[in-house]
Amino acid sequence: MPGKNIIRSAAVVSLCTGMTRIFGFVREILMAHFFGTTLAKSAFDIAFKIPNLFRRLFGEGALSSAFVPVFTETLEHAGKDAAWMLAGRIATMMATILFAIVAVGVVAIEVSLRWFDLGERLLSVLPLLKIMLPYVFFICLVALCMAIMNSFHRFVLPAITPILLNIIWIIVILFLLPYFGETPAEQIRGVAWGVLFAGVLQFAVQFPALIRYGFRFRFSFDWHTKRVRKILGLMLPAALGLGVLQFNVVIDGILALWIGKWAPAALTYAERLIYLPLGVFATALGTVLLPAYSRQATRAEPEEIRKMFKKSFRILMFIMVPASVGLMVLARPIVQAMYMRGMFGEDSVLQTTRALVFYASGLAVFGFYKIVVPAFYALQDTRTPVRVALWMVGLNLTLNILFIATWPYDYKHAGLAFATVISSLVNCVVLSVLLSRRIKLQGWGGMFASLGRILIASLVMAGVAFGAESVVATAVGGARLTGKVVQVASMLSGIAAGMTTYAICSWLICRPEFRELVGSLRRRTTEPVTPA
Repeated sequence: MPGKNIIRSAAVVSLCTGMTRIFGFVREILMAHFFGTTLAKSAFDIAFKIPNLFRRLFGEGALSSAFVPVFTETLEHAGKDAAWMLAGRIATMMATILFAIVAVGVVAIEVSLRWFDLGERLLSVLPLLKIMLPYVFFICLVALCMAIMNSFHRFVLPAITPILLNIIWIIVILFLLPYFGETPAEQIRGVAWGVLFAGVLQFAVQFPALIRYGFRFRFSFDWHTKRVRKILGLMLPAALGLGVLQFNVVIDGILALWIGKWAPAALTYAERLIYLPLGVFATALGTVLLPAYSRQATRAEPEEIRKMFKKSFRILMFIMVPASVGLMVLARPIVQAMYMRGMFGEDSVLQTTRALVFYASGLAVFGFYKIVVPAFYALQDTRTPVRVALWMVGLNLTLNILFIATWPYDYKHAGLAFATVISSLVNCVVLSVLLSRRIKLQGWGGMFASLGRILIASLVMAGVAFGAESVVATAVGGARLTGKVVQVASMLSGIAAGMTTYAICSWLICRPEFRELVGSLRRRTTEPVTPA
């Protein structure tokens, strides 16, 4: 894919991902209304992290990073038949391993519930995990379908399919909760069953579409071929690296539950607000970059990789830095407007706001990670990110313990968020240095100059946004309107004033970045790819 088409393809994925995030946000608003920061919500959040851990190990992240470069290489050099045969062998292997993991996991949970004396908090988590664990089987196979279609530059359906999870989730909350019981602990099980059904539905949508693109699935246990071994050699280190990062997430959830019954839920609500801008652009850009990087690496064109990386960095920072600053400044009004209703009261607002401020400080870092790691994967180097990630586990855990021990009780969970930001920043710095040496990347001075201009524009934006929100909150509040109207009006005014200010500042001091983004979005794709 030519470099000039990267941003446009990312824009298509961004639109689809943005729809998914919006539906996901509606789902989270409903969760806040019905469950707040109760133990039931915290237990669900921790239980849901476990399937996500395996999804990252065997699904989207590790599989894509290992499968896409080798599948692309096979397609380029050996043709479609060899590529489809490779896909069939990997699908058979994944289905076999995943079925075994799910079966063992369900049995282990059942034994634990029957034979061990567990505390209240663990007893709340394990039944939900038992329901959702089979979700791993289906969603990881969905990830394989997505990886294949992404290799052919078919990004729309893989980006749209996750919407199904949120739609099913919303339907369950709005219409089916009373059928599962009256208490939050009973009703949350209905949400867990909805998650499992959504996984089955996503697979039912993805697999037939893949067949239409030319895939013919055949069970094949011939896993000793050169290409399968190559994928495993790339995937296992990548799985370890991504598993390390997801392991951090699980540990954070467990530590948060130890802090308080409300803490995991508060952290999750804050994370959802971070995922909206992160998923809309950074994740979409990373998705498009991996196959593009892979093709340039296969064709031995390092200069194109360097150009793509620098361009992606500038555009990513142009969007993520103001989003980060804006979320920090408007954290409380955003949390109030989005979540404050039903079971989500003032205490929940304070708990979530504190976590959001610290998570938001790392938004640009989280986004940068999604463009630097695919460069290593495209070079078929999955070991370097793993080695760095292993060191970051120790750093993150050390910071977690330090902040829990030293921060005030009401901010201990925010300390977990800040520890994640610091360890992610160190991770990205180390990876950037190593990548620069690997591909002889130069021009960091220009990239940091761009970042400096963006930061200045973002700080000006922050001041205007904060002032506008405060003025409107006071003015509208004095008009004796309902609390929700005041919250939404003040939030929207702050966001609108901030975006307008940033657009003006960008035109004045960030004109190269502004023109680059607009120009990229205006270009039309000139090389359509037909897989079948």
